[in-house]
Amino acid sequence: MRTLRGFAAIAAIVVMTAFAASAQTNLTTLDGASVNIQSQNGKVVVLAIGAGWLPLSEQQAGFANTLAKRYAGKNVVVYFVLTDSNRPGSKNYASNDDLRKFASDRKLSVTVLRDPDGAATLKKFRVEQVPSFVILNRSGALAGEPFGGIDPKYDITIAISKAIDGLL
Repeated sequence: MRTLRGFAAIAAIVVMTAFAASAQTNLTTLDGASVNIQSQNGKVVVLAIGAGWLPLSEQQAGFANTLAKRYAGKNVVVYFVLTDSNRPGSKNYASNDDLRKFASDRKLSVTVLRDPDGAATLKKFRVEQVPSFVILNRSGALAGEPFGGIDPKYDITIAISKAIDGLL
């Protein structure tokens, strides 16, 4: 009987873990609105995951704008996800005003979302480095490996566009 209870407990943990892993990911805009990035009504979702303190995020912002412009009017939505901490005193702390300034200075034309410390996106979508790009298919599932890092000499939008085009 103990073995059966132990097995049932382990099965319950596995089911709960699987459910948690497949749970929707909600992030907030800098104005406090909640956005469910995995429930976008059949759209391909591109996440540019960066940080306001990271110099390469400036170039990443340009790439995000390029992708948004290229896919305007199509079933593609691009978000810029900032992983700066929202805890004052934290090494990578940035207020919403700091992040608004980041977006304004870089002329971001996409919705900016906040994921403090990257807790919701980095682990869930297997992002190993920032900056990165992640593509979610029309069902909200990860579509391939993240595009990690940015080489200033390479236009990463070419590879990302090929991946998006394969999902449309």
